[in-house]
Amino acid sequence: QVQLVESGGGLVQAGGSLRLSCAASGSIFSINAMRWYRQAPGKQREFVATITSGGITNYADSVKGRFTISRDNAKNTVYLEMNSLKTEDTAVYYCNADVQRLRSPFTTAYWGQGTQVTVSS
Repeated sequence: QVQLVESGGGLVQAGGSLRLSCAASGSIFSINAMRWYRQAPGKQREFVATITSGGITNYADSVKGRFTISRDNAKNTVYLEMNSLKTEDTAVYYCNADVQRLRSPFTTAYWGQGTQVTVSS
């Protein structure tokens, strides 16, 4: 089994910063792309940022220049540094990872349980 556990969410004022973490554990052989998504109340889940195993990143236009995704491959952990937060960034943030399990040739996408980020005005 593989588990993704997010942490670092909370309540912050507009203009503030938060750093989210997502640690993968279990029977992992390798992790390819890791991503962050978010879902605001009453809205569909949307893509936020992605990072490949080699460190190539991509961001949603709404967070470019404010959010930074990074990863520590030795710790199987992905981070999301969020600066200049806006009230519209309020959402549950989920991490997602493409994992190849031990003794398996296949890659499977796993999701974390989510962490709440609330930005107050």
